Amino acid sequence: MKKTSTRLADGRELIYYDLRDDTVRDAVDRRPLDRTVTTSEIRRDPLLGDRVAVASHRQGRIYHPPADECPLCPTEGERLSEIPDSWYDVVVFENRFPSLAGDSGRCEVVCFTSDHDASFADLTEEQARLVLEAWTDRTSELSHLPSVEQVFCFENRGAEIGVTLGHPHGQIYAYPFTTPRTALMLRSLAAHKEAAGGENLFDAVLEQELAGERVVLEGEHWAAFVPYAAHWPYEVHLYPKRRVPDLLALDEAARTEFPQVYLELLRRFDRIFGEGEPPTPYIAAWHQAPFGPLEEFDGVTRDDFALHLELFTIRRTSGKLKFLAGSESGMNVFINDVPPERAAERLREVAS
Repeated sequence: MKKTSTRLADGRELIYYDLRDDTVRDAVDRRPLDRTVTTSEIRRDPLLGDRVAVASHRQGRIYHPPADECPLCPTEGERLSEIPDSWYDVVVFENRFPSLAGDSGRCEVVCFTSDHDASFADLTEEQARLVLEAWTDRTSELSHLPSVEQVFCFENRGAEIGVTLGHPHGQIYAYPFTTPRTALMLRSLAAHKEAAGGENLFDAVLEQELAGERVVLEGEHWAAFVPYAAHWPYEVHLYPKRRVPDLLALDEAARTEFPQVYLELLRRFDRIFGEGEPPTPYIAAWHQAPFGPLEEFDGVTRDDFALHLELFTIRRTSGKLKFLAGSESGMNVFINDVPPERAAERLREVAS
């Protein structure tokens, strides 16, 4: 992998990740852009204890442009985009309309391929491995920013999820705090460690799932299963079999196998609802240990946390979506329309 860092016309950082070491990246952003101005502010809810990012500048972000005006495609002649070069393997750049910025963190866009009509599932194993290396590198770099406590790599796919740009891409959020979802896991981890004589909760869950009926696919170094209490109609958790706290700690064997397992998982998601159905909308979310202090989580260290990826769709059946209505949105109590055992069975049925 070759990494080349440059700057866009408004001062934002852009990084090329190339498969070939001899690739030269010297294209200049020719757009007449003003310096980016953001209004991100983090506010804490005194009742719930969680935080909300207020970012009014995002109202002006690009919304469903036609394909020939896509800002994530390479620059072509006088059609100028966020990527100055005429082609790329993987590109990461600072979001022009970030939810988090400055002391409130940082937001980045990850373009998986220059092919506008592709999806992550269309990538080769070599390309998918390069994306993994980009995620890992950005996790390392962002973790060293003084304002950052947690790094979250994710992909939103599909208009039903709320994606406003059709080009295959993901995002990275670098939060200045430990997110509520991660804090819940850490509290459960601490409670189980104390109650079970030091046993690791993630290890116990993985062992139990691998012995059960909800395993979707399993490699030598990775395992994917539908969790016992899945929140979403089709939800899969992907774990490395050797517990590590973050992407940085994956060994070479796990990095090599990851593209094979993950690409197969994504391709199965596109076959859940049968032939002729539109691509399955999904969210793919990496859960990594925070880089900030963990004193409030009694006896828990970063090494107790288990890196894993959560993949789920909001489509519950052909042509129907799972909406977060009163119980889910008002009380945070999910109601799942598809039994997890049936979801796992279906994901095994559609193996390639």
